[in-house]
Amino acid sequence: MTVWLARWLGPLLLVSLWGLSAPASLLRRLGEHIQQFQESSAQGLGLSLGPGAAALPKVGWLEQLLDPFNVSDRRSFLQRYWVNEQHWVGEDGPIFLHLGGEGSLGPGSVMRGHPAALAPAWGALVISLEHRFYGLSIPAGGLEMAQLRFLSSRHALADVVSARLALSRLFNVSSSSPWICFGGSYAGSLAAWARLKFPHLIFASVASSAPVRAVLDFSEYNDVVSRSLMSTAIGGSLECRAAVSAAFAEVERRLRLGGAAQAALRSELSACGTLGSAENQAELLGALQALVGGAVQYDGQAGAPLSVRQLCGLLLGGGGNRSHSTPYCGLRRAVQIVLHSLGQKCLSFSRAETVAQLRSTEPQLSGVGDRQWLYQTCTEFGFYVTCGNPRCPFSQLPALPSQLDLCEKVFGLSALSVAQAVAQTNSYYGGQTPGANQVLFVNGDTDPWHVLSVTQALGSSESALLIRTGSHCLDMAPERPSDSPSLRLGRQNIFQQLQTWLKLAKESQVKVLAAKSSFPLCYLSEIHKRHCPVMSTDLEEEHHLTVEHLPDTREMLEKEKRQ
Repeated sequence: MTVWLARWLGPLLLVSLWGLSAPASLLRRLGEHIQQFQESSAQGLGLSLGPGAAALPKVGWLEQLLDPFNVSDRRSFLQRYWVNEQHWVGEDGPIFLHLGGEGSLGPGSVMRGHPAALAPAWGALVISLEHRFYGLSIPAGGLEMAQLRFLSSRHALADVVSARLALSRLFNVSSSSPWICFGGSYAGSLAAWARLKFPHLIFASVASSAPVRAVLDFSEYNDVVSRSLMSTAIGGSLECRAAVSAAFAEVERRLRLGGAAQAALRSELSACGTLGSAENQAELLGALQALVGGAVQYDGQAGAPLSVRQLCGLLLGGGGNRSHSTPYCGLRRAVQIVLHSLGQKCLSFSRAETVAQLRSTEPQLSGVGDRQWLYQTCTEFGFYVTCGNPRCPFSQLPALPSQLDLCEKVFGLSALSVAQAVAQTNSYYGGQTPGANQVLFVNGDTDPWHVLSVTQALGSSESALLIRTGSHCLDMAPERPSDSPSLRLGRQNIFQQLQTWLKLAKESQVKVLAAKSSFPLCYLSEIHKRHCPVMSTDLEEEHHLTVEHLPDTREMLEKEKRQ
């Protein structure tokens, strides 16, 4: 078992040894580090050395079409998935499908947190699906622009459709078994959109911390960070926010001085690029913003290097002697703690090195696909965190033009094309009013991403849950004794929502069987459907769409492409 763990966790843990490529990527590396920390724990994986050890998850590969929207293109790639059959009752048991996002998926994706924690109550089969172009699911041909045009949320949803049909055959899943999608962050958006676009295949979805509204200038991120730094409920205060501002002001003062002050700053803050140019200074300031933002975004999570309470303690000096330099010294200490936790030497690099790394088309063994995710932000989402608002406690660098410049330098995409892509994404999915039913949006009010999600119910079947003091995807993490009452209540609400959905699925199936018994000819010929007035359209779709309907699915995907 130790060998098995080393085999699967080894590649995942390598990510913390790789250098940062761009300031904003620090947020993603923190998230990846936290995920790996939780997945690598014996408790998180459900593994032990005793006689009660849980069954190990299985890994599999699906052959997926590279371009599912082009019937003449038969090129394919292998997409990785994980399966946990430990609690599956078979027959009409539900399928919990955990969707991957902008990183690799390991065995912990079906063994820890929800949906794995929810599976025993309903005898569910738990499957996770790695996102195309991430982890080990990278098509042959590398990451050239010609290949990356097949990387988008729409392609990912097409993979969900074909995977749902193929896995139904592979595991002999009953046509009456409801499929429920789970996902967090970008994958949470995919979960919601899967139900929105393919309601006949996905019965319901739980979308955690899902930023369903694309935005070019994401200044709201730092608005939430600023508020959270003042929140006494998580260890913040007015003094802490002021200390952050003072620390950043001191960094900028030393950058302006140049010479020896600038050289000392480079050493003290572990900047591996020279700080003589404005663009290299922006790289450092962006990384420092991400460090503070990361403490807020992942506040209180197992594996997080710093919580808000710990960060504020460092910035305020923890004692009565609070000199002018104390906030800066606290920021230095915070940098050391985060870099040590991630196993990295550098907080930032030169802009030229950042661009060079992002231009590399060789797939990385790392779980973090910086080039791929930058491409998706340039062609779909934006999400560029800025600090132009006067209330923002950080430096105003890097500004939006600097971030958009990466799209131009790396992919040749203009700022105008990025803005148009963001608008098209919101038009296609509906932004914060997607109009999907049987979707539960779960967010935490500490998480800066919650402002791009759905935080209030949009109807009786499009529910929202906002967890007080909750951070990014916290509801998906394994349970801990230290979990707050609001988090425990939130998880109870998720359980109750699933209970309602699965009861509805059972009732729907009873109606279908009754209709089939009363009007058997309806299931033998399309012509006779008009003679079945007792059947609703939803029930017809529920019963008639089986794994044999691949041609119909291809037609649906063609329709999605035209839209």
